[in-house]
Amino acid sequence: MPNQNERIVNSNTSSKSSVPTILIVDDESDILELLELTLARMGLEVERAMNISDAKHMLELHHFSLCLTDMRLPDGEGLELVQHIVKYCVDLPVAVITAHGTTENAVAALKAGAFDYLAKPVSLKQLRSLVKSALNLPPLKSKVSSGIEDEEYALLGESPPMLQLRSMVEKLSRSQAPIYISGESGSGKELAARSIHAKSARHGKPFVPVNCGAIPENLMESEFFGYKKGAFTGADVERGGFFQAADGGTLFLDEVADLPLTMQVKLLRAIQEKRVRKLGSTQEENVDVRIISATHQKLTERIEDGRFRQDLYYRLNVIELKMPALREMKDDISLLANAILARLCEASGRIKCNLRKSSLEALIQYDFPGNVRELENILERTLALCSDVEIGQDGLQLESFEASPPDVVVAQPATSSIALPLQDYLDRLEKESIVEALEKTKYKRTAAAKLLGITVRSMRYRIERLGLNDE
Repeated sequence: MPNQNERIVNSNTSSKSSVPTILIVDDESDILELLELTLARMGLEVERAMNISDAKHMLELHHFSLCLTDMRLPDGEGLELVQHIVKYCVDLPVAVITAHGTTENAVAALKAGAFDYLAKPVSLKQLRSLVKSALNLPPLKSKVSSGIEDEEYALLGESPPMLQLRSMVEKLSRSQAPIYISGESGSGKELAARSIHAKSARHGKPFVPVNCGAIPENLMESEFFGYKKGAFTGADVERGGFFQAADGGTLFLDEVADLPLTMQVKLLRAIQEKRVRKLGSTQEENVDVRIISATHQKLTERIEDGRFRQDLYYRLNVIELKMPALREMKDDISLLANAILARLCEASGRIKCNLRKSSLEALIQYDFPGNVRELENILERTLALCSDVEIGQDGLQLESFEASPPDVVVAQPATSSIALPLQDYLDRLEKESIVEALEKTKYKRTAAAKLLGITVRSMRYRIERLGLNDE
């Protein structure tokens, strides 16, 4: 009798007219028997095919909930079957089984539209996890929504770039492939990652965002992989890392370009093997994590400079999602501004405010070097300074958000600072530089960061570290 812990036919699937059926395509009888036995214990029906031709014929005759195919078949490559399913059976997730060490085949399949992959020898735990995820996929929408519906992570807009972005998000949410999100600072990379997660089969599992640029290098390994009790001084209890926290869900690596080379090597192995080892442990443990990474920097330039590993880049950048800048979506500025303003008013308990036509026209003419984040900052500041219900152009004070000329900010050290310890002396110089930049830009962080030649995220981190938020 099947183990009740292994069965996945629950109230959601049993209410359907039939039990989910899995199509297995492989020419090795022992692999077929192993897969069929495992799936049967999970309460699933199984159909077999031993070549691509038979598989295509069965796909025409029957409805399947998932297809598992080997990459090497007597009449061709499994990649051909993946491409056929993606084209003619768009709602059917397909996963490939690859020989150990041939990750190139797996990456090619993911790029072609495969849901996920398994490496031989097949791990039954990974197989069960993959099947559960595939059967948990939400229904494929026949039409890309406008984004106006009440979704926590909705990407709002009707402009062609936004429609294309939402279409890509819909497709990527039906895959387990690693995604690399590129785009300018403030363009909504984390929002896109959360949207992909929310629409994916992993939507009920954790979404763990990690700012790679804010973790000290000596803590990287323990933060990512966890540690055993006694692994180092102060390790009083065993603790999991980011990978363990995101198990079954999505790990979002923001500013991944800031990872040191030593950590890049360890991250590459964790992604390839789907296993991690806690600091101080001799045993590895399986983790089921989807990786989504992002940065505003150009990784290709960092590869050329020797600061980012090319092999890790190819593992992270299986599929690239480019975030459009706000200046490329002028038609969406009114919709975004009104939505953000309504949310800010609700959060602050203020009566709902409206932007006059002149205000919207001024926003549309503005270039927004800080993108959507800058638009939100402008509106948040406007609400703090303007008490009117109808906000006019003067209330926006857009001129104060214009970036100052890129002159060099040089802090003059105080004579008394020479007697300070080196770190205190450097902190004082850094603090004076940031304060001067903020004063020059009327405390607009985006403009101040640009003046200092650093990212807004780095600026925010430095402000918190130096305690400037408390002043």
